[in-house]
Amino acid sequence: MTRQPPDTRTRGIHELYAEDPEAADRKLWDREVDPVTRRGFLKRSSLLAMAAAVGGSIPFADRMPGGLIPAALAQSDAPFTLKGKEGLTVLNDRPINAETPPHLLDDDITPGKVMFVRNNGIPPALENIDADTWQLEIGGESCENPQSFSIAKLKERFEHHTYQLQVECGGNGRSEYVPSASGNQWTTGAVACPTFTGVRLRDVLEACGIKDDAVYTGYYGADAHASGDPDKDPISRGVPMEKALEDESLIAWAMNGEDIPYLNGYPLRVVCGGWPGSVSGKWLQRIVIRNQKHDGTKMGAPSYSVPEHPVAPGSQVPLEDFVTIQSMPVKSLVTYPRSGIDHALGEAMTVRGHAWAGDLAVKEVHVSIDFGATWHKAELKDPPNRLAWQRWTTQVEFPEPGYFEVWAKATDENGHSQPMVVPGWNPKGYLNNACHRIAVQVA
Repeated sequence: MTRQPPDTRTRGIHELYAEDPEAADRKLWDREVDPVTRRGFLKRSSLLAMAAAVGGSIPFADRMPGGLIPAALAQSDAPFTLKGKEGLTVLNDRPINAETPPHLLDDDITPGKVMFVRNNGIPPALENIDADTWQLEIGGESCENPQSFSIAKLKERFEHHTYQLQVECGGNGRSEYVPSASGNQWTTGAVACPTFTGVRLRDVLEACGIKDDAVYTGYYGADAHASGDPDKDPISRGVPMEKALEDESLIAWAMNGEDIPYLNGYPLRVVCGGWPGSVSGKWLQRIVIRNQKHDGTKMGAPSYSVPEHPVAPGSQVPLEDFVTIQSMPVKSLVTYPRSGIDHALGEAMTVRGHAWAGDLAVKEVHVSIDFGATWHKAELKDPPNRLAWQRWTTQVEFPEPGYFEVWAKATDENGHSQPMVVPGWNPKGYLNNACHRIAVQVA
């Protein structure tokens, strides 16, 4: 990853970066920042160096968690080159994975052009996709009457439903774990909440007959393994029958009233909101009803699994000690304003964003401008339907000039709140729901 100089407003720093980036790093702080940790933890921190780097005083510096880099320096503005996805940051190109900067997620309903891309394999060539002839097979050992459906047949035979559904990669936030975990180094942008239109997965499965011994579903898509091996599936995951039979679990052909974007699964996908996005299979070709937990690719530990009990960072965890991720944890995102803005002293600043909590609803959102020493409650709207994120908004006022951070913390209906810093480490870097924060320079 190419190091970028922070926007310091400090005389001489930009010039020094141009001449000797490592020397500039040493000037700003004693040791360089771990390039993998986007939230950014210093090996040796210096409040004076940080104040110089952000271009002024940090009024609540004494309350800042030890070793934490200001958000103004931790943020990244990497370029993007992904056709059809406006402003996304590409993390990988084989398979394609790209995340959305938080300020592009400010819409109540996520536009298709900014929905993140998370692929485990190589999508089928667009020119080879014909929605008119596309077939979905339903089968498996616990299916009484296996059948095949065209998209037209699905539309004709079953009632249509539209829900706004929150989809988040299980590894969203992975870049913040120390020691680092392998995989795409997502920051905060592997989340979206568009509307999906289709038929209930339950209706289709029941039409094919669900045997009494059914406990799980599994899906298979048309994407190919990154190795090119036709005998390997890039991913084949699923959910317990209880989740599959929920009202909101869909076989969808449309997103935001249009065809699903190609990189998000056109022409057909399954959507199970509130759980890791990996259970919502794209380019959907087959669903199986299982009499056991699905054993497809990336269903076994450590894929999409976390240790059953807390472990020390860097630990080797036996496979039998992992549990499969189900409902995602409570989380929030500041979508306005954009991190790194200047703001005039004496003027109230509007802050807003979204909050979500997997299968649960969000009860409260609080905001802090003093690194979590004090919090005030934001206004929180109800979700448009179950499993959709919730809009929150508030105003903050800054007591003096200097560098500030706005932190957001959501609490779910069971009373669980986001941690202020990165939660318990796990080998694959899943489920990071630390408070999101943005940088504000007040003058």
